[in-house]
Amino acid sequence: MAISKTLTLIAILLVLVPINHSFSSSSHEDLLPELINLRSQSPTGVIHLSDHLLRRILSAKSPRSFSFLIFFDAKQLHSKPELSLPTLKNEFSLLSSSFLANNPGNNKIFYFTIEFGDSQASFALFGVNSLPHLRLVPPSATDMKKDSIQMDGSDLARLAESMAEFVEAKTKLTVGPIHRPPMISKKQMAVIIAAGLVLSPFLVKRVLAGGTLLHDKHVWMAGSIFVYFFSVSGAMHNIIRKMPMFMMDREDPGKLVFFYQGSGMQLGAEGFAVGFLYTIVGLLLAFMTNVLVRLKSRTVQRVVMLFALFVSFWAVKKVIQLDNWKTGYGIHAYWPSSWK
Repeated sequence: MAISKTLTLIAILLVLVPINHSFSSSSHEDLLPELINLRSQSPTGVIHLSDHLLRRILSAKSPRSFSFLIFFDAKQLHSKPELSLPTLKNEFSLLSSSFLANNPGNNKIFYFTIEFGDSQASFALFGVNSLPHLRLVPPSATDMKKDSIQMDGSDLARLAESMAEFVEAKTKLTVGPIHRPPMISKKQMAVIIAAGLVLSPFLVKRVLAGGTLLHDKHVWMAGSIFVYFFSVSGAMHNIIRKMPMFMMDREDPGKLVFFYQGSGMQLGAEGFAVGFLYTIVGLLLAFMTNVLVRLKSRTVQRVVMLFALFVSFWAVKKVIQLDNWKTGYGIHAYWPSSWK
């Protein structure tokens, strides 16, 4: 009787093992179509990652047929401006949508966001204890702490472009250009054009009559200085990239960082400093070529010119030192060979 029961149990196990293996294999085969379906339901292609979905992905046989990039988020920290989580999350969505637009049908990588309030177990699995945090999981990863790759937090300040460079460097995939929405929508542009057409007769009449701001030379002078400062300070770069004026030091939270060491990025305060130095040089040059030459005293001309050259040399030297500090590249002067 005991032998009969033993044989029965062995038979049941022999039947269940293939069934379980078949179910597991089927579950893994269904995972990729499910991820593709979830991605298609998202406007930006970003999938919300839950603990259950993460367990399913990690239970798939390694190496998997895809990598995945995770943006770790916490809604309760969105109110802290120094973290810039809403901005970074939006940039992550731009990265995902741009990748899909540039690589339609590419299933080699998926983009996930995971919320701390819903998936604390997953945060612990990856060992995430601070935000912002971006992590790439390669196809062969089994240990999430050791095998996954964290993106350097300082590079996140460069937004979607730096995320794209990170993906391309670690996965050998091509992300392509980031498609940012225009600053002015088509409806807003239509309203502006319509308003311009309506007001154009009155504006033309005022301009022809004279006495407007367009006829004041001081307005044009101030405008030219503003345009010059705007161009040399990199303000357009800061506006497009939504760069902060400064950022908190990750090693010392009580300290603010105004100058970022690294090429390809500058903070707002850094741009203003460089723009101010260049504007000083430009104004001194304009003063020497338009005002100083009108003075009759040669002595005054020489003294002022020497002072202007000294200040200009100092300002340009500071800009070169900043560039050397940021990029590591130095600028060296060489005497002409005929002078030696």
